[in-house]
Amino acid sequence: MAKTTGKKVTKSTQKIKPKERAVITVNGIDHSGIIAAITRALADLDVNIEDLSQTIVQGLFTMILIADITDHDLGKLQDKMAQVGKDQGVQITVQHENIFKYMHRV
Repeated sequence: MAKTTGKKVTKSTQKIKPKERAVITVNGIDHSGIIAAITRALADLDVNIEDLSQTIVQGLFTMILIADITDHDLGKLQDKMAQVGKDQGVQITVQHENIFKYMHRV
């Protein structure tokens, strides 16, 4: 029989896993369906979108998206986004938030 400490497990005593996020950038010629394809692929992987900003300047589409990738495989997400980018004719880059911040620090 397993021994217990008799301590009640509460949220404050549970170890909380730190959130991991990915920065996804998209660039290319604007056309309908880009955002739909990307968000559909993320939903298929059960990846939550935390923030998204997109703009179109003279027919050029650009987007930056922050996704919660806690408990997800970054490599699998990168492969999926590469396929979506190929299908949509846009360039998609997926980086872990820590790498993105390190590369863009001043």
